[in-house]
Amino acid sequence: MSAVGRRADRTRSEAVPSHALQLQADNQRHVFHSQFTAGRQGTLVINDDFASGQHARFQTARGLWYLEDLGSTNGTWLNGRRTFSAQRLKKGDKVKIGRSVIVVASI
Repeated sequence: MSAVGRRADRTRSEAVPSHALQLQADNQRHVFHSQFTAGRQGTLVINDDFASGQHARFQTARGLWYLEDLGSTNGTWLNGRRTFSAQRLKKGDKVKIGRSVIVVASI
């Protein structure tokens, strides 16, 4: 798996969370300050044939980070369990998209 982060476009109305989300994918660390998507065509590009184009959304609410599957074919998994609704993230969580695993390095 290879992941490449792209700069997310932000509008003035998007609130910046109090804590950045740092993800570890392969040997790369990615830092995000606002909502983004992960997948083959996401802000966080997942080069994995088992990932959907827009596979999952990482978003904030009240200063906390959440993960949500976007109707992907193979599902989004958090710590070995398939997600069916938005799930709160914490340091050390393992997110599986396709066959790729992304670790929450810090929140």
